[in-house]
Amino acid sequence: MLTGLPAVEAKNVTKTFGAGPDAVVALDNVSVTIRQNEFFTLLGPSGCGKTTLLRMIAGSIDPSSGQILFGDHNTPLCDRPVGRAFEPAAPPAMRDITHLPPNRRNTGMVFQSYALWPHMTVAQNVAFGLDIRRIPHADRARRVADALDAVQMQDYADRKPNQLSGGQQQRIALARALVIRPDVLLLDEPLSNLDAKVRQRLRVEVRRLQRRIATTMIYVTHDQEEALAIADRVVLMHAGSVVQEGSPEEIYLEPASAFAADFLGVSNRLDGTAEAGVVRVGDQALAYAGPLRGPVLAIVRSSDLSLESAAEGDAVATLEGILEESLFLGAHYRHYVRVGETVLLADGPFALAPGRVKLRVPAGRLRVFRRPSPT
Repeated sequence: MLTGLPAVEAKNVTKTFGAGPDAVVALDNVSVTIRQNEFFTLLGPSGCGKTTLLRMIAGSIDPSSGQILFGDHNTPLCDRPVGRAFEPAAPPAMRDITHLPPNRRNTGMVFQSYALWPHMTVAQNVAFGLDIRRIPHADRARRVADALDAVQMQDYADRKPNQLSGGQQQRIALARALVIRPDVLLLDEPLSNLDAKVRQRLRVEVRRLQRRIATTMIYVTHDQEEALAIADRVVLMHAGSVVQEGSPEEIYLEPASAFAADFLGVSNRLDGTAEAGVVRVGDQALAYAGPLRGPVLAIVRSSDLSLESAAEGDAVATLEGILEESLFLGAHYRHYVRVGETVLLADGPFALAPGRVKLRVPAGRLRVFRRPSPT
């Protein structure tokens, strides 16, 4: 259950690697707030800064400027009575932990690589963080058992990592992070090394686990489907900046920029010119009721383009083109339609013969943005 209390804040953080003309700005004045018990996802392409931000929260990277703050309900393990929950009597103040060492933050980390000790058993791997913290043996054994039970791996305690599948090893890595009872659990592309079916199954299990244990999770991924499926809230990043923030439904259905519209979903991009009532694309025109005028970028997802007749009464924008090919993708066909010099993708339930077709766009599904000036 979300409390609304802040668990983590990044305030105006900037990170620059290198100096002079070779300097690279990995994060550019980024501010985000993660609430207690929230499943918070940082989404974006490679190099957008999401992992840099996650590592700042973990303490392995210091910002060049700005602050990382934790709520006072996030009390370091060494300051917390063993076995007792910390319940703030009032809304927590935020404390500056920007330069606090990682071992004083009480965060758990799950990496893309499992990073398990091959010579240790599953139980020994999970207990490693407790050994470092000098947790008494009896309490350690109970907490290891609880963590393995949480990830449904209690029957594998005596096995070695090389006796487990990739999905099982990632569960052990997750149990190892959970066993220290972190206030904030950080996950950096944890499922990207797994095959598609295992990844889809584990993302559901991670989501269920987060709800069951009610901890704050910050999850980094480049996989838009994964982010939309599991997050309470998504921050979409690009080129070191936050592009959009909101619920999965909000950022998918109401993209705030051309980048967001293009990144989320399988999208088609059309250069056009907006006039009163239309967007002209070459010698064709699409109905458009928005306020923009002049050069624009029109974006429409393949799932919104149809080669079938629209339902009676629907307002549609229509383009004519040549269907060049249809590919069967299992749940649907993907059609490749040439419109002028551009090939557009459209999804539909049936295969169609190559030839001239009309592409139909339901009203409200055409996203129009001002075309950026060439640099």
